[in-house]
This record gives sequence, C-alpha cells and structure tokens, in this order.
Amino acid sequence: MSTSTLLLIVIALGVIGYFIGASRAAAMAGGKASTLHSRYGYHGSFVAVAATVPALLLMAVWLSASPAIIENRIRGELPQTVQGQDLASRNLSYGTISSIARGLTDLSDEERARIAAADPATARALLGEKGIPLASDPEPYMVSAAEHLRDLQATNSLMLSAATLAISVLGLLAALRLLAPRFRARNRVEQVMLAALVLCSSIAILTTLGIILSMLTEATHFFRAVPPHEFFFGTVWDPRFAAAGSGGSEGQFGLIPLLMGTLYIGFVAMLFAVPIGLFSAIYMAEYATPTLRSVAKPLLEVLAGIPTIVYGFFALTTVGPFLRDISGEISGLATGDYTSFIQAQSVLTAGFVMGIMLIPYVSSLSDDIITAVPRALRDGSLGLGATRSETVKRVILPAALPGIVGALLMTASRAIGETMIVVLAAGVAARIQFNPFEPMTTVTVKIVNQLTGDLEFTSPQTLVAFALGITLFAITLCLNIYALYIVRKYREQYE
Repeated sequence: MSTSTLLLIVIALGVIGYFIGASRAAAMAGGKASTLHSRYGYHGSFVAVAATVPALLLMAVWLSASPAIIENRIRGELPQTVQGQDLASRNLSYGTISSIARGLTDLSDEERARIAAADPATARALLGEKGIPLASDPEPYMVSAAEHLRDLQATNSLMLSAATLAISVLGLLAALRLLAPRFRARNRVEQVMLAALVLCSSIAILTTLGIILSMLTEATHFFRAVPPHEFFFGTVWDPRFAAAGSGGSEGQFGLIPLLMGTLYIGFVAMLFAVPIGLFSAIYMAEYATPTLRSVAKPLLEVLAGIPTIVYGFFALTTVGPFLRDISGEISGLATGDYTSFIQAQSVLTAGFVMGIMLIPYVSSLSDDIITAVPRALRDGSLGLGATRSETVKRVILPAALPGIVGALLMTASRAIGETMIVVLAAGVAARIQFNPFEPMTTVTVKIVNQLTGDLEFTSPQTLVAFALGITLFAITLCLNIYALYIVRKYREQYE
C-alpha cells in the first residue's frame, strides 16, 4: 500500500470517528446537551484525534527511520571486496542497486527471473528495455542485492500499513470507550491543539538552530585549515582552487574586501531608499486623501513583489548602460574626452537599483509606525496653533522616531542579504576601494561563487562559504535584534 493511500485511509478513519463520536455523545445526552461536560463536536473531535494523531506520528517516525535501517542492512550484506572500497565507490554501488530495485518493482516475476539469471551485459540490456538505464553492466551481486532490497521494501511497506491501521483502529475504539456524559472531551482536544500550536511555534526556532549548527560545523572545519585572524582581518580575497593532491590550502581568504563591498553597496542603497521611502510614508500618512492612499499605497508596495532577478536585469540592461553613457557625455562636455567614468557594473548601479527595491519596505514600515502615533498628539499640536507641517516635524516624527529607526535597521538587514542585484549590477570583483563608480562585490555573491559547480566540501575553497554565511548571519541577526529592541521600546511607550 502506498503512503498516500495509507494516509487517506487514516484521514477517512478520523472523519468516520468524528461522526461516530458526535452521534454517540448525542445519544448519551438524550436530547439534553446540558447533561454533557462538552459539546457533541468535542466528543467527535476527541475520537478523530485519537484515530489519526498516533497513527500519523507512527508513520512519520517509521518513514524517517526505515530507509536508513534498510540501507544499512543491504550495505552490510555486500561482498567484502565492495565494502573495502572507498566511500564514493560504495555509494555508487548502492545507487546502482537502488535503481535496479526501483525498476524490478514494476516487472513481472518472469521478467525478474530472466534478469537475475542473465549475465551482466544481458541484464543491463534487459533493464534498459524496461526503462531502467544503467551507466555500466551490473555485477551479479547487484541484481541479487536489488531483489533483496525490493523484498525488504515490500515487507517494510506491509508492516507499516498494518501497524498504522492497527494503531488508528485501536485509537478509535479506545476513544469511543472513554466517552461518557461527564468526560472532559473539550479539555483533551484543547490539550492536543495546544501541543500542536507549541510544535508549530517551535519549528521556526528549531530551523534557526539547525541553520546555525550546520554552518558552525562546516565553518569549524574551515578554521582548522585557515586561521581565524587571516579570515576576519585579511585584505585579499583570492581563494584559488587547488590542484588534486596538493592539499587544497592555497589561496587567501580575506573577509575585509567582501565585508566592505557589502556595507558600501548597502549604504548607497539606503541613501536612495530612506529619503524617498520616508517622505512617501509621511505623505501617505498625513497628507494623502483616503482615495489617493487606497490607490497609491498598493501600487508602491507592488515593488516589493518584483523578483530580485528582474531588478538585476533592469540594472544590467538599463540603469548601468544609462549611467555609463551619461557619464561619457558629461566627461566629453567637460574635457572633450568621451571616456565614461562610471562603469556599467558599479557600486552606484547596484545601490540605485537596490534602493528602488527597498523603497516599499521603508515606506510601508514607516507608514504603519507614523499612523500608530496617538491621535491626541496630533490634535493637541493643531489645537495649540501649529500647522500640519510643524506638527509632522516637531511632534509626529519625534514620537515615531524609535520605530522608524527600527524599520530602517530591518531594511538595512534586507539590503545586506541581497545577491542577484549585486551579481548583475556590481560584478564579482573583490577589492578595497572607495570609488562608487567602480565594481565591487558582496559576501552573498562569493557564497554563491564558492558553492557553484560539482564540488566536495573538503577544501577551504568550498568550506569558506560556510564561514561567510555564519558571518553574514551574525551581522543581520545583530541588526534585527537591535531593531526589535527599539521597536519594543517604542511600543511600550505609546501603547
């Protein structure tokens, strides 16, 4: 029985259990619901939960553990000559066995017998005819191991189906026996829902911990090969990939050029995004009519929904060439030399386009914060004779300033993590320079570069991506924590 079919059966048992439990509760009440501790729906929900939740948990644990157990058993039964090979060869052999086993599942007993009795070349041809292409002739042990693997998988599927259905039916029957007029079905159902809410709330925390631990583990391997001070304080980024057998330790892994490019491009982007976004938020919150606000605000927020790769194409094909050409015209008018002093790929190009992308973030967050300022402050200022502009400048903005600062810090963390715009608009040159008209690159771009291609995570050239990732994670985490601290302080003051 397939997993999807088994899942549908369990859900069907849960639905049946709900109606049986609700009808059983109605029969016990005899038309007087006040004689029951809980409503009919809670009794039905209790039976449905008992019929589905334990069975689904068993399925999740079984499906997570059984493939590893079966794989270890098959690997342990391989010939000693195979087990003595390196890990890559063993993995290749098991992959071939798995491919053959998947193909044998769809064949008849006669076809499987023919393949098992054939020589390697014939077996490969027969498997190819059945839509199971192999890169090389299968060894005799592979076909027999695939047969055993198929049998184990079939037995595992049968045992899983039987155990899951048994748990589901037993849970349904046990829940029905517990139903009574004073049974606290509502309390039991609410406890299950509370546990589900806690589990869902924990997913984000566990995911964050998993990301941190995975990056820290690989970054630790990197720092065993490259001293931390060379990474954090190095001024040259040149991670040359080493030749095979040379140890893989060549190259320089200085973080400073990448960190400087990240902060520089983010700073230029904020220079464009903050004034436009903040002024648009002030206008939307304080001056725009309701009709105009209802139209202009959604149109402005559309910018946040555009994929960053589209912004990158826009920078590469439009903004970059425009800045290059206009700088050549300016240079020609001033000196007679029409050489462009702004390159198409530059810090200015990436910062400008990224700033356009960040405008809705600044505008929306600042708008929400400005509109949250108590109305009494506005009315009091206007009542004392201040104009609307004076009220905005001297009352509303000072009151909203902590929240606006938090919004800007969150926007800055968004800018620091951008990749595609930088790849297409600023290039991949890792260097230390202060000219905004020249190309630079960021940490995120180099993470992509170091992990692109068919690579093994055994050399500093690839492991450095995890060191860069944990560094970027720490920077953005600090910005977000500080922003949340400011916003929380603001909320405590005005709520």
